[in-house]
Amino acid sequence: MTNELCYLSATDALRMFNSRELSPAELMQALIDRAEEQEPVINAFSDTFYDEALEQARAAESRYSRGEPSGALDGLAVAIKDEVDVKGQRNTEGSLVHENRVAAKDAVLVARLRAAGAIFHARSTCPEFCSLWNTHSRLFGVTRNPWNPEITPGGSSGGSGASLAAGTSMLATGSDIGGSIRYPAAQCGLVGFKPPYGRVPETYEPFNLERFCANGPMARTVADTALMQNVISGPYAGDAASALPRIELPLTYSQDLRGQRIAYSLDLGYLDIEEDVARNTLAMLDRLRELGADVVEVDLGWPQGIERAYNGHMDPLFFAAIAAQMDTRREDLCDYNIKMVEMAMERLQDKQAFYKAVCVEAQMYSAFGTLMERFDAFVCPTAMTTKLRADFNPAHEDYMVNGKALEWDLEMTTCHHFNMMGRCPAISVPSGIGDNGVPTGLHIAASAYQDTAVFKVAGALEATWEEPFRPPEVP
Repeated sequence: MTNELCYLSATDALRMFNSRELSPAELMQALIDRAEEQEPVINAFSDTFYDEALEQARAAESRYSRGEPSGALDGLAVAIKDEVDVKGQRNTEGSLVHENRVAAKDAVLVARLRAAGAIFHARSTCPEFCSLWNTHSRLFGVTRNPWNPEITPGGSSGGSGASLAAGTSMLATGSDIGGSIRYPAAQCGLVGFKPPYGRVPETYEPFNLERFCANGPMARTVADTALMQNVISGPYAGDAASALPRIELPLTYSQDLRGQRIAYSLDLGYLDIEEDVARNTLAMLDRLRELGADVVEVDLGWPQGIERAYNGHMDPLFFAAIAAQMDTRREDLCDYNIKMVEMAMERLQDKQAFYKAVCVEAQMYSAFGTLMERFDAFVCPTAMTTKLRADFNPAHEDYMVNGKALEWDLEMTTCHHFNMMGRCPAISVPSGIGDNGVPTGLHIAASAYQDTAVFKVAGALEATWEEPFRPPEVP
């Protein structure tokens, strides 16, 4: 029964709290027990706060007994990615450089979760400075996938994904600058939403000014993802980009997609894709048709050089921020970041790189936005392979798809395209199980700020799942 509790949806747990069928303290203890069993293998948490969490869960139990829950998430255990500030807790970003950095106040995202009654029982792991497609660092070691511990849960929100899949958290935060919410969601059989730029406030300066960046929710169901997104979204005076009005996403969705036109591409016109991923994606397309949608293969008409453009945009900000540590803390950095910074500095010799990048970005959305005048949503695989090892290190190895080395690591997923078109919402939902026992994901995107469109398709698909995605027990 304990493990069954750990895999409750957040919405079911809240219903049971309100009906007094389950207490927040009972659920929290089950999650802690589960974590103590799973963590020696999975390693999803960088720090834990179990005693504090139990005390807060007992306080939530008292509020429910009076019929006075404090907010939409009261009593739920939420893992916070180790890159956002939680007052009084470490924020290491997975690096020895920040091993002892303690936050003086909550980030806005965290403050909103706290105000809604969420309980922060753990910090979830990330690779150093959130720079990898898998999750390992010198500070915290290797995080593994509960579905297959030899394989990565993804990155950079890999700890959040692994925790949800292992049944050690009810909800988790992620951040996404190139796929760091959606790729772990795909690898772990979860739902992960990259909100459009400005929908969720960002207070990590100067990245709050970067439209590639987004904070967002990760969960085991579409409803749970919407529930958390409704809590964290909305304007914040300190973030100019977050002036968008808050929208309330529905928590229930119909299976009826009649009248919906959905565009798709298996490979975005140029990416390599492995057979099991393609097979599962095609099965989801058939399921969409069964639900009444008109599903049409399209040519996106995107320009060449997308991955070079992504790096041309991000090198002056993301890798320059890491490069700032090279002069004084090089010996503390992970070798993969040293290599990536050196590659970025070489690319920055092209003085027109950023200009060329934004030209490509503009062409991409011009083509996509025009195409989407005829469609409600666009779908494709989230990632082209499930096979990236948990301990893979790009300082010494090449990223591979179908046994071939990739020119750009970004070519392993379809995620970064929708960071480059940052105002487009994008969500990943499970599409099946790959040949190695690791889940695959379906990536659903829409035109700028059409959040409800992607949730409508995601929710309809989820309603057809015969049973929830849940990994086998870790041996």
